[in-house]
Amino acid sequence: MWWFHPMDFLILIAFGLSLWAQFRVKGTFNRYAEVPVSTGMSGAEAARRMLDANGLSNIPIEHIPGSLTDHYDPIARVVRLSDPVYLGHSISAVAVACHEVGHAIQHKVSYPMLVARHRIFPIVNFASGVAPLMLIGGFIFHWMNLILLGIIFFSVAVAFQLITLPVEFNASNRARALMVQMGFIRNTEEGDVAKVLNAAALTYVAAALISLLELVKYVMIFNSRDD
Repeated sequence: MWWFHPMDFLILIAFGLSLWAQFRVKGTFNRYAEVPVSTGMSGAEAARRMLDANGLSNIPIEHIPGSLTDHYDPIARVVRLSDPVYLGHSISAVAVACHEVGHAIQHKVSYPMLVARHRIFPIVNFASGVAPLMLIGGFIFHWMNLILLGIIFFSVAVAFQLITLPVEFNASNRARALMVQMGFIRNTEEGDVAKVLNAAALTYVAAALISLLELVKYVMIFNSRDD
């Protein structure tokens, strides 16, 4: 039956990894939110200094509600920082703030993977909406062409998630290097910053793994029915 496949066992394991990753990122963030950064600067201050130092003084920083809602908006060209990051003077606050600035720097220098992600984003919005409908309809009514179209559209969404991985890791690497170079943290604090950023990156890895395994599942089902 299409709704149950041996690949589902691997998908369940990946889903468990995703839940663990989400738990870990919150736990790691909260842990190092209690560790003051040696320079005493806030996340907002660190972000502003890093933006200005990289010729991005035109990029504003907005304070938004919530926790772990931080992001860089490439359309509005603004860095948005949540309460504990914008106001916090901790390892977590400075690490997350500088990571988001890393995305702004990527945008400025036209980092290839970020450019690719931006270009396929409109297609992904459409593809991720219609792919499930096509797959469900195709499997229910045994329309192989519809299933194939669903797989193609779903592949676009998976590609977007895979492209996101180097974008996130590169932003973190940029942030860590600049934080040390600009004196935001001491060398002894770099390991703690890495723990915060790596925990966050793991959530993207888990999400991409789930989607990739689901894609493999659909392809295997399609091939078996085609045979």
